[in-house]
Amino acid sequence: MDHGFQFIMQTQTKRLIWLSAIIFTAIILLQYFELPYGSVLSSLLPTGKVWFTGKTISSGGDSFSNSQKNGSLVGDFELFSNQTSNESSVEESKSSRETEHIISSNSASKNTNSSNQTELSSFGQNASSNSSNSSANDTFAVNDVTKIPVHKVISISEMSKLLMQSRSSPHSNPALLSKVDKELLYAKSQIENASVVKNDSGLYAPLFRNISVFKRSYELMEQTLKVYIYNEGEKPVFHQPMLKGIYASEGWFMKLMEANKQHVTENAEKAHLFYLPFSVRMLVGTLYVPNSHSDSNLVQYLKNYVNMIVAKYPFWNRTGGTDHFLVACHDWGPSVTKEHMPNCIRALCNANINEGFTFNKDIALPGTLVSSPKNPLRELGGNPVSNRTILAFFAGKLHGYLRPVLLHYWGYNKDPQMKIFGKLPKVKGNKEYINYMRSSKYCICARGYEVSSPRVVEAIYYECVPVIIADNFVPPFFEVLNWELFTVFVNESDIPNLKDILLSISEERYILMQQRVKEVQKHFLWHADPVKYDIFNMILHSIWYKRVFEMNPS
Repeated sequence: MDHGFQFIMQTQTKRLIWLSAIIFTAIILLQYFELPYGSVLSSLLPTGKVWFTGKTISSGGDSFSNSQKNGSLVGDFELFSNQTSNESSVEESKSSRETEHIISSNSASKNTNSSNQTELSSFGQNASSNSSNSSANDTFAVNDVTKIPVHKVISISEMSKLLMQSRSSPHSNPALLSKVDKELLYAKSQIENASVVKNDSGLYAPLFRNISVFKRSYELMEQTLKVYIYNEGEKPVFHQPMLKGIYASEGWFMKLMEANKQHVTENAEKAHLFYLPFSVRMLVGTLYVPNSHSDSNLVQYLKNYVNMIVAKYPFWNRTGGTDHFLVACHDWGPSVTKEHMPNCIRALCNANINEGFTFNKDIALPGTLVSSPKNPLRELGGNPVSNRTILAFFAGKLHGYLRPVLLHYWGYNKDPQMKIFGKLPKVKGNKEYINYMRSSKYCICARGYEVSSPRVVEAIYYECVPVIIADNFVPPFFEVLNWELFTVFVNESDIPNLKDILLSISEERYILMQQRVKEVQKHFLWHADPVKYDIFNMILHSIWYKRVFEMNPS
């Protein structure tokens, strides 16, 4: 009897073991084919908790108190992988990959005390040691994200107020007015007293803060603006545009500006603006010493250049450099130019109002990923609203402190409406990534190491409403475009509420926003030969506009 019972129990136990093994294998295979970022086991095992200031919030769907909703995720936790996220199929050089970790460290040191720096440093070391064991698909264990310190958040509406204040506080007041100064003051007066525009076939009025002001300013730029470009400076840092990759904006602007016949003048005395034609991307790629953890030689290089310009020409000292401008899309743009070009107008992709971006003189530069310089506009366009079946989409490498948190709450197929992935597998032409963008209502533009991301412009290219999750990011052309009419801004601290925020937008409002995305697209397109209101002319207008409103009539 006992032997028979034991035999039956052993048989049943074996059956249970085999059944469990079959079920587990089936789950593994199912997740393998469903999760493009390759994180299989991590979706089956507990992922731990994400720490917010003052309280631990467990994964998925937990509610915040009001005070926590108004709080924010912060810090510059570096995750040590290379800069090019899934938005870029372009392989950057080894030196570029190494520098990305350094810039994040530099940014963190500006805004954290010594104890926070120790925390950041130890986190970076832990992350680096773990990176060798991570998969090629960049999966990230969320329980590696430690307590995130708090930073101040300036909302988009607050930025709009700052914009108005900066216009009423000009800081350029030359002792003697030159002919050029008088032309700028005349332009300012004309813009401030612009006639009301009721209709314009080339512009979509709802996109603009004030269509009449923009149109008059643009007309005066076309009629008046002259730019002098310094011939000095050696290649590859100067006069050698890089037209491919995630920093292509600075290269395309350089190429088109130097070839421009309408605005470029050989007579510096007639110039309203002076262009410093260098590339921070090429500066970093050429001069950064791998593993040096220092940008001092880059800063010195630019100092030597400015000193040479000052010694050779009278123009810099005439205004203290306020009529000079530079264009930099690399993350290091703010840090390497702040010391020796403090008064210049800087067009920066890394436009963080809390970290190096000076609101009353700098402008936000659109970051654009260009995969094919010969055809920068290929793959343009997206599905109609009726064929956008995905609520929200994100895919990319887990750079910085924010993206792992986004993946923790909404990744791993936790919600079928939220397609939130790590880096997608490489497919020729990046087709899977593009198809997701074309089929989604909202495209998540989450900050990486820094606040800027080419995803914002990518979303516009594929007619997907951008959802910007990057506290204190100043969007491009902010002085003229009303971004809140075609973009959703979500505080970093509201990631757990992301789906609720998106679902709270009515279908009527979404359709209107998506239509405006399609209308604004023309202002973000590169053309080999610039056309009216395209991205080149919009960047140039932003610089012109900033210079005009710097002028003080007294």
